[in-house]
Amino acid sequence: MSGEHLKRNLGLLGLIATGISSMIGASIYIVPFQIQKTVPGIGPYVGIAFIVAAIPSLLAALSYAILSSAMPRAGGTYIYASRSMHPFWGFAASFSQWFGLSIVMGVVAYMVIPFLNQMIALLVGENQFHFFEQGLNRLWAALFLLWFFVFINIRGIKTYQVTVISLVIITFLLSGLVIYFGLSTTREAFIQSVFEKRGIHIITQVANLDLKTIVSASAILFASFIGFDAIAQAGGEAKNPTKNLPRAILITIILVGLFYIVFTYSIYQLVPWNFIAQEAIEKEVSAPSLLSYLLPRWWSFLILGGACIALLKDLPSMILSVSRLVFAWSKDALFPARFMKIHATYQSPYQAIIFSGLIATCGVVGTHFASDIFLGIDIMVISMLANFILICIAVLSIPKYNPTLAADISIFKNPKLQKWIAGSGVISLSFFLILMIEQDINSVSKSWYFYPSLVWLIVMLIASMIFFIYWKRLQKNKTDLKEQFKQLPQE
Repeated sequence: MSGEHLKRNLGLLGLIATGISSMIGASIYIVPFQIQKTVPGIGPYVGIAFIVAAIPSLLAALSYAILSSAMPRAGGTYIYASRSMHPFWGFAASFSQWFGLSIVMGVVAYMVIPFLNQMIALLVGENQFHFFEQGLNRLWAALFLLWFFVFINIRGIKTYQVTVISLVIITFLLSGLVIYFGLSTTREAFIQSVFEKRGIHIITQVANLDLKTIVSASAILFASFIGFDAIAQAGGEAKNPTKNLPRAILITIILVGLFYIVFTYSIYQLVPWNFIAQEAIEKEVSAPSLLSYLLPRWWSFLILGGACIALLKDLPSMILSVSRLVFAWSKDALFPARFMKIHATYQSPYQAIIFSGLIATCGVVGTHFASDIFLGIDIMVISMLANFILICIAVLSIPKYNPTLAADISIFKNPKLQKWIAGSGVISLSFFLILMIEQDINSVSKSWYFYPSLVWLIVMLIASMIFFIYWKRLQKNKTDLKEQFKQLPQE
C-alpha cells in the first residue's frame, strides 16, 4: 500500500498551526505561576523572564528559517545538519530529538487526563471525579488519546491540517477568556473575593528586580518556546516551501511569544504575585485555580477546557514531527527501508507514524508506572537545546561545506547577518544548555536514570551506534557518499 512520495498539501496556515500546536500547551496555564515556587523571588517579573527566554529561541528560529528556505524536505532538522555539516551530526542530534519528543508525547497524553477529571467534576457538580484515577483507567484513557491522533496522522495531511487548525482556533478562543477576565477585572475585586471565600486578606508586596533570578526563570521558561521546529519537519509536505516554511517559523515564534506575555500579564495584573507565590508553595497553582475565586462554575469549566485542548493539540503536531524524522532517515538509508513507505490512499508515511506511536506508548506506560512526568520533559529540553545549537552551527558551516545549497538560501541572504544570527544563537543557547546540565548534575536523584543529561548521552551513544552500522553498509555500496549527502533527497 505504498505510493511514490509525500504530497505538498500543507498550506501556510497549516504550517503556522503546526508550530503553534507544538509550542502552546497546557503548561502556559501552570508554569508562569508555579515558577514562583521553582524560582523564589521572581515576583511579578515573569513576563520579563519570558522576554529573556524568547531571545535565544528567536535566534534559533531565524537559523531554522534561513536553512528551511534552501532545504524544503521532510525531517528538517536532520536534513539541515546532514547537508550543512555531516550526516552523522544530523542523525545523532535528530535521533535524540525524536526520542525525547516521542517520550514527551506519552507524557502529554498522560497529563491531559487530570484536566478531563476536573472538567467532568465541574460538569456533574461534584468536588471530585475519580474514575480516571482508579486502577489502569488513566493509562487506557491516555493510550486511547495517543492512538486517536496517530490515526488522524495516518489519514493524511489534509485530515491533519483540519484537525490542528481547529484545535488552535479553539485554544486561542478559550485562552482568550482567561486574558479577558484577567484584564477586565480589578485587583480589588479579586482581593475581596478571596477574603469572602477564605477569610484571607491579601496585602500587596513589592519585589526587587534581580538579574540572576530573571535568568534562572528564563532558563525554565525557555522550554515553552520549543516546538517551532515541527514546521521544518513538515518541509516535504508544504506548499510553496521556500517561502512558506521561513514565513511560518517567524510568524509562529512572534505570535507565541506575544501570547505568552499577554496571557501572563493578564493574570499578574489581577492577582498579587505574593498570593500566587504562597499558593504555589502549598499546592499546584494554575490560571483556572486562580480565576476560580471570581468565576462561576460554567466559566471555570470552559477555562479548564482551554487547558485540556491546549495540551491535546500537542499530539498531532508532535506525531507529524517525529514521524518525518524517521521517514527522512529511511530515505537516506540510515534506518530500515520500510519506514519510508507511503500509504497509497492517504499519502502519509504510515509505517513511520505507527513506529513513533509505539515509542510514545512506551512513554505513556513509563510515566504511569514511574509516576514522574518531568524526566521525559527534561530529556526533550536538553536534546532540543543541543539541536538548536547544531542548527546555528549549520548556518555558519554551510557556505564552505555546501556552497551549492548555500546559494539557494532566500531569506537573510547577507553572509554577515547570517553569521551574527547563528553566532549569537550558539552563545545564548549554549549558556542555557550549560545552566540546565549544571542544575541536573547538582540535583539529588535516587537512580542514575533520573538524570536527564545522562539519559541524553546514552541516547546519543545509541544513535551513534545505529548510524555507523548503516553508514558501513552504505560505504560498501556507494563510492562517493560525501557528494551524495550534499544533495537533497528526491521528493
